[in-house]
Amino acid sequence: KMKKTITLFAFILSTLVVNSQTIYSKAFGNPNDKPLIYLHGGPGYNSVGFESTTAQKLSENGFYVISYDRRGEGRSPDKNAKFTFNETFDDINLIYDKFNLTSATLIGHSFGGVIATLYAEKNPNKTKSIILVSAPLSMQETLSTILKSSKSIYTNNNDSVNLNYINMLEKMDKSSIEYSSYCFSHAMQNGFYYPKEPTKEAVNLYKKFKTDTLLIKYSSQMTYEAPRGFWQNEKYTTLDLNENLKRVLKSSTPVFGLYGKDDGLFSESQVRSIENLIGENNLEYLYNSSHNLFIDQQTKFISALKKWTE
Repeated sequence: KMKKTITLFAFILSTLVVNSQTIYSKAFGNPNDKPLIYLHGGPGYNSVGFESTTAQKLSENGFYVISYDRRGEGRSPDKNAKFTFNETFDDINLIYDKFNLTSATLIGHSFGGVIATLYAEKNPNKTKSIILVSAPLSMQETLSTILKSSKSIYTNNNDSVNLNYINMLEKMDKSSIEYSSYCFSHAMQNGFYYPKEPTKEAVNLYKKFKTDTLLIKYSSQMTYEAPRGFWQNEKYTTLDLNENLKRVLKSSTPVFGLYGKDDGLFSESQVRSIENLIGENNLEYLYNSSHNLFIDQQTKFISALKKWTE
């Protein structure tokens, strides 16, 4: 059972008011502990899954954990959100100000890893380190991996209907938002986001998705303006962050990576190329784990963070 250590520094629930709009944020633990800021996936998702399963547990292991929902996503509705990287950086800076941080470790999950990398490149002095969790460096490589794996499954199952869909996808403009959306829907359909043999720990944590009211409400909720906006403004479906990550490393910001062997969004060669960039000791490639690695292998996730932030 998760310990109920709700004492003087239990958690702070707060909102940042920016230009009359509200950015949701929540902090767990002791402000004197090592600060971690969690950047959620998407675009168009939220921090609820991490918050409800992992944030408190992390805070009990010596971290001051802050999660928030990006402007215009999740619990931070904003009809005027621009969905640009610069707007995202401004909001991260506001989180720093709100919680009196001078520097922090950024945990970038999935698309949050894209944001973490680009923020660290621009703000090395404010970034203690970045931890990439199931985060792509090349979006096109990830989409190609999904397509190739899906095609293999449909071929083995003699699934002519879905093979026809794949054939149509292969002829589409690969930079389009439609192409990426269809690829991700095949990933979802084929179970690429979930471990093939989940641990007992993960099974128990996933049960929360059926009982926790916040998880029930937000776990499958997407704000569709965000992917469209980031695509129009930043062409995020064609991003390749290899050079950006090299510049982050050159600025002496440590970079770490956590990836799951069952994550169908990444081939082993993709993970190994990230490992080659950041160093063998800075990456863990975990069995019985997929995209939501902080749930699939929570104990190992926390253990890695403790080791890397010593």
